Amino acid sequence: MKVYLALVLSLVVFTIGSKGEVEIKEEEDVLVLTEANFDHVLDSHEHILIEFYAPWCGHCKALAPEYAKAAGQLKKEGSAIKLAKVDATVETKLAEKYEVHGYPTIKFFRSKKSVEYGGGRTSEEIITWLSKKTGPPAKELKTADEVKEFVDKKNVVVVGFYKDKESDAAKAFIEAAQGVDDLEFGIVHDEAVAKENKVESDNVVVFKKFDEGRADYDGEAKADDIIKFIKANQLPLVTEFNDENAPKIFGGDVKKHVLLFVGKKADNFQSIYDSFSAAAKDFKGKVLFVFVDNDVEDNARISEFFGIDAKEIPTVRLIDLANDEMTKFKPETTELTTDNVKAFVQDVLDGKMKAHLLSQDVPEDWDAKPVKVLVGKNFDEVVKDKTKGVFVEFYAPWCGHCKKLAPIWDELGEKFKDREDVVIAKMDSTANEVETVKIQSFPTLKYFPKDSEEIVDYKGGRTLEDLVKFVESEGKEGNTEPTEGEEPPPDVDAEEEGAEPAEGAEGEDEATEEGEAETTRDEL
Repeated sequence: MKVYLALVLSLVVFTIGSKGEVEIKEEEDVLVLTEANFDHVLDSHEHILIEFYAPWCGHCKALAPEYAKAAGQLKKEGSAIKLAKVDATVETKLAEKYEVHGYPTIKFFRSKKSVEYGGGRTSEEIITWLSKKTGPPAKELKTADEVKEFVDKKNVVVVGFYKDKESDAAKAFIEAAQGVDDLEFGIVHDEAVAKENKVESDNVVVFKKFDEGRADYDGEAKADDIIKFIKANQLPLVTEFNDENAPKIFGGDVKKHVLLFVGKKADNFQSIYDSFSAAAKDFKGKVLFVFVDNDVEDNARISEFFGIDAKEIPTVRLIDLANDEMTKFKPETTELTTDNVKAFVQDVLDGKMKAHLLSQDVPEDWDAKPVKVLVGKNFDEVVKDKTKGVFVEFYAPWCGHCKKLAPIWDELGEKFKDREDVVIAKMDSTANEVETVKIQSFPTLKYFPKDSEEIVDYKGGRTLEDLVKFVESEGKEGNTEPTEGEEPPPDVDAEEEGAEPAEGAEGEDEATEEGEAETTRDEL
């Protein structure tokens, strides 16, 4: 995790006289906004990006140096665009006014009207997004030198070559440029400049500083098709999982990801990586190939999430994130050749592979205590017993909120231990999965009524009294969400650890009073 540098490199105080003196501090080229100066700053700047943050927020700490770097670069270029920040834990009225429910919340103000920021978390991505929002969709490039300079300054850019700027094809390209915020677009109308760039007729080229260096479009002049082509080619054949790339991986249009787990320090790393990379070429735009370096300590949680034992590495897994769910697939062979990886991915695409579900062995004493212990292998047997109402807590061992609930859950089990028609149970969902229940956050509470196929999601309070009322009514009472002004029961995302958050697209920390990290789906 990136460490937030609390050192303030610069502290500047401005006084602006049109409405009297207004103090505006500047830290590392970022304007510091308060309720006293907020409206004045909006009046003074047509374009301004504002981050609402919390000092304890892990994502905010990780963003801080990149945010400051972007502000400094824009300042150096003489840009009128400003970056600002608001400590939402202090300026609570501003946070409430702008509906700040998580950290960081980033909003872009154009002429005092705000929209949600939708870009990445690196300085380059921030500047690119702002440039697209404040300038033309595509910059006109008139000479070969201008094209070279445009291509050289970024890792990925898109250039359209169209002799007639009024043609339908050129208009489709501009429409595509308007639909992609995270890349800079250029457009060339000079035929000679096009030929110098090896473009013989109207076309789109993605220039990139990796893989083959460029990708030339060969489809129809339709905006949607052009965007799909760009999205398929803007990432490397294999993307390494890290804080910077996580939003691109999980926030992209491609929802199927095949992950290679191997350490860079392994003796056979390069040969395995090359085989994996060679397989990726056949699935560009369909499946995202991701490399997870298991020599990085933080990445151990990812292999743990997939139930991968250290002795299984190197290995691959495929995840399908369609419909906001995560379905996992495991190959039948452990040999990581190009052909084997291709066959595995193709079998998943063709529907020939069954989802891989984790399960521990059934403990011998699973039913010895008032709270019964469920695993994947005994789950159906227990919850599908129609003679009983079964109330299950799906938890993670590391989840802080689960730990707080644990003694209450034990009391609930004790309360109903003598009821033959009630089962209070729990399942470690980091080590066990079932096909009928998809867990997105921890803790998740679900009730399985007797004589019914229904599954009731519990949304009520988490006191013993609340839970007892719900069970005694067989799931019919006490399942209403807290009213306005009450704090809802907080959960932690099922793909996160509860200690410090991940992108994200984009990750956000929930605005809890205690400052506990509650994370989103931007990283595992």
